[in-house]
Amino acid sequence: QVQVAESGGGLVQAGDSLRLSCAASARTLSVVSMSWFRQSPGKEREFVASMRWSGGTTYYADSVKGRFTVSRHKVGHTLYLQMNDLKPEDTAIYYCGVQRTGSQSYGFWGQGTQVTVSS
Repeated sequence: QVQVAESGGGLVQAGDSLRLSCAASARTLSVVSMSWFRQSPGKEREFVASMRWSGGTTYYADSVKGRFTVSRHKVGHTLYLQMNDLKPEDTAIYYCGVQRTGSQSYGFWGQGTQVTVSS
């Protein structure tokens, strides 16, 4: 079993920045990819950004390109999401997903962290 915990959400104004953190842990853990998704009321969960653990290739949704940056800590399985120039439409619960080695999907998720951007 993999434990996933997000942190760093909050209430900010449009144009502000926030950095989210996601820590994944297990007795033994090998990761293919970690990702950020978000879900706002009445909408489906949508992809935000991800990073492949081997090589560090990153992917972004068009809506956040140029404003959000995903990165990882050098040690362990911690993923960050630096969010700059936040907009009210970025308001959502942000979830971190973990794709474990041998799996074809993000099978482990955290409880999410709320990001609210006021105009």
